[in-house]
Amino acid sequence: MTKTCLVVDDSKVIRKVARHILEGLAFTVREAADGREALDACLAEVPDVVLLDWNMPVMSGMDFLRALRDSDLPTRPKVVFCTTENGMAYIRAAIEAGADEYVMKPFDRETLESKLQLVGMH
Repeated sequence: MTKTCLVVDDSKVIRKVARHILEGLAFTVREAADGREALDACLAEVPDVVLLDWNMPVMSGMDFLRALRDSDLPTRPKVVFCTTENGMAYIRAAIEAGADEYVMKPFDRETLESKLQLVGMH
């Protein structure tokens, strides 16, 4: 069974980089440009893991996390937050809102792979 990952970022470049890494790790990848698109994608078909950007238009990463937590999905995807914010307050807020792990941007294959291992996805 291939694992699925939803990459949520308003930057096309970041989505492309993440897709390249994830496909190299044998994930099936879907993309969303903001939290609203991501939520719709999760409601349509729950991915195994969501790689989530913090700052996005329409619906931010935090708003997406809260909406995901309030949704009645039968299974909840693992969420790895991607952020340029390395303040502990940001990270703590994300974890409290329902993120499982976080990764700093820019990330590379090794970093992302180790975070995916931490959430039991690789």
